[in-house]
Amino acid sequence: MEYITLKNSDLQVSRLCMGGCPMGGYGWGGNILEQELIDSVNAALENGVNFFDTADVYGLGQSEITLGKALKGKRDKAVIATKFGVCTSNGKTVYNNCPEYIEKALEGSLKRLNTDYIDLYQVHYRDGKTPISVVIETLEKLREKGYIRYFGLSNIHNDDIEELKEQKGKFVSFQDEYSLACRKNEKDMFILSDELNLTPFTWGSLGQGILTGKYDINTKFDADDRRSREIYVNFHGEKLKKNLQIVEEMKKISSENTKSLPAIAIRFTLDYIKESVVLVGVKRPAQLLSNIEAMDWNLTDEQISELLKISD
Repeated sequence: MEYITLKNSDLQVSRLCMGGCPMGGYGWGGNILEQELIDSVNAALENGVNFFDTADVYGLGQSEITLGKALKGKRDKAVIATKFGVCTSNGKTVYNNCPEYIEKALEGSLKRLNTDYIDLYQVHYRDGKTPISVVIETLEKLREKGYIRYFGLSNIHNDDIEELKEQKGKFVSFQDEYSLACRKNEKDMFILSDELNLTPFTWGSLGQGILTGKYDINTKFDADDRRSREIYVNFHGEKLKKNLQIVEEMKKISSENTKSLPAIAIRFTLDYIKESVVLVGVKRPAQLLSNIEAMDWNLTDEQISELLKISD
């Protein structure tokens, strides 16, 4: 396993992080069994993965509950990251970063995760009205009380960068969607990493599954699977065709390296986005073990170049 110390912190985490969105049990199709999720957490710990990322909104708290169950008696072996800022109101999704909401959200997360503290507490989305200085002041107070150790950012783009420059050193990390199937945030990720001295995390690291090679042009999803919706562009229209071309190039590299397709996709991000952490959602132990194949080796410069060319 590869490890990295998050910038501006003493948190040492595995560069492969088990993402908790599937733990919410909603929107990914098929049966997601709690015991398989718990077994996946155990398999992660047994194979050197010590980093787990979730959010209070995943399954409206269910993800945190399941992770808390899985880590019972093993809390000292794990680094837990969760997020606040997304909630529902009258059936609609809203963003909220006000101090009162942050305190209430943290209280709920601590209870669901069955822990006294959160290692990394992250702003899931900015609400467009609460100044980042107010958010930081609130988080600092909670840190002084011992409820959180460090804080990070999620889904931050160019419009936020100037405001954040004034707060350099306060946050330790940021996360955004990034993979061979989604490189639109690449420039912002390099800026946030270099200019704001933040450790980059990538979510959607397997393109919601399209980079695993399990799907083709004829794939159809049930209505209860979020990927059936056109907003999940990786599985629709011209974007799907482009992604399948990327998968064909990945298959060549997979054969050359005798590694699984998920391992190729993850390794690309680890090699190309320096000092990064890859978040991968897991529903069962076999998926985790496939992802772990990405660790402790490197793609060649030529292979990276070919993947950049086909995914451009």
